[in-house]
Amino acid sequence: MTQARNRPSDQKSLEAALARFSAEGFARREPALLQPAGIFLDRLGEDFRGRLYLASDGAGEFCLRPEYTIPVCLEYLASFEPGRPAALAYGGPIFRAGEGETLQAGLESFGRDDREAADAEILGVALDAAAAAGAPSLALQIGDAGLVKTFLDRLDLPAAWRRRFEIGHARGEPLAKMLSAPPRRENAVGAGVLAALEKANAGDARKLVEDLLAIAGISTVGGRSAGEIAERFLEQASLENDAGVGAEKRTLMETFFAITGSPDAASARLRALASEADLDLGFALDSFDTRSSFIAARGLELDRMRFAAGFARRLDYYSGFVFEARPAERPEAAPVVAGGRYDRLLRTLGAGQDVPAVGAAIWINRLSGEQE
Repeated sequence: MTQARNRPSDQKSLEAALARFSAEGFARREPALLQPAGIFLDRLGEDFRGRLYLASDGAGEFCLRPEYTIPVCLEYLASFEPGRPAALAYGGPIFRAGEGETLQAGLESFGRDDREAADAEILGVALDAAAAAGAPSLALQIGDAGLVKTFLDRLDLPAAWRRRFEIGHARGEPLAKMLSAPPRRENAVGAGVLAALEKANAGDARKLVEDLLAIAGISTVGGRSAGEIAERFLEQASLENDAGVGAEKRTLMETFFAITGSPDAASARLRALASEADLDLGFALDSFDTRSSFIAARGLELDRMRFAAGFARRLDYYSGFVFEARPAERPEAAPVVAGGRYDRLLRTLGAGQDVPAVGAAIWINRLSGEQE
């Protein structure tokens, strides 16, 4: 990947996008360029470390701002009572190893209980701003992490498998990989612990793992407590000892995740599947259709959008509507506009409760198609 270089035209595109946000009532915020690195690593994973420009002052690890959503969320929590409605926008440089300095603009909506209307607003304003900034004709793909969650809930899966599928979907893993149990690790590190766990009840097994972590002096890893680490280890043990998902549920999952099409066509197929399988997806599908109505009311053509039940944005904090827009003539290109709903994220950043939140970002340097 070549490092993007900001051109005078990119700055004009950024200003055009910000002007559109301002006209729609989104107040600008500009978080600091230097951010605590841990806050990104805890939520985006240690794999993200290689994409950060890191520095240390001896007291902690810092990085150049790699994205805006988390810093803007922190500014919201510092400036507003959590849950209070706020419409915020941003625009400026972000820094990622391999890409260098690039320009990003975006907007975030917090605290709105009318989630479907807020989703449609963010999508519509983001696409309008991208067009004002010079975006080419875009092809839009959408998904719904909330619908996936409801579907998995209704299947009544064992807890370990339930978590495996939710995380696997969020990471964009193929269904076949999610359905495959991890191989039995006879001689691998941890195999002896797993063997001991098989002879203990659930409570004793959890205590054993916590004690082992305490002996090793481990209290947290990536923001997770020793108890949470123990739970994850026990889930892995359960997966290795479980026969897997039954044939009927496997078929249902294969059918569900294969559904694609326009939002209206996909909704009809999803409702038919729910009826045939006696799955209560009514509330989630009503929300899906309500959002589609709000999107159409903004003048966006539903028939030109593609819904895919298996589509995800590869970040596990998304909790509902997700979308990406790529150049229509270059579907293999990186997204120009992307975003979605992340109601759970602000609780992990210090809010005492989940806060309704949805946002979108525009990669200014990708508008011309010259940078990837």
